Amino acid sequence: MTENQKADLPSRLSVELEVVDGVRVLTVRGEIDHDAKDVLSETLLGEAATAPPPRLVVDLSGVTFMDSSGINVFVAAYQQVSAAQGWLRIAGAQDSVLRVLQLVGVDTVIPCHLTVEQALND
Repeated sequence: MTENQKADLPSRLSVELEVVDGVRVLTVRGEIDHDAKDVLSETLLGEAATAPPPRLVVDLSGVTFMDSSGINVFVAAYQQVSAAQGWLRIAGAQDSVLRVLQLVGVDTVIPCHLTVEQALND
């Protein structure tokens, strides 16, 4: 099952949504910062709350920058998805973004994979 949807966020960020075998795969491109955090959060969790259990893979291979706003979005999404008996996985983070995730320990809570395929098959 595949469903494509695009959400235009502030000019520096775009998100493409695809549903693969019941898993929401969000492909994020651009910069995740204070200006984009609210829309990213809504995109991550908007429909996830209605589909038990929510399963999300976020492909960050196209993200060139992420600040603490992005960390907060991912932690909040993880907490909400986990409370609903679902899961959240991150895939393809570039070195600079992965380093931010590692510095604050997000990678020890939210599984980080090299590719979307690995995240889907974990």
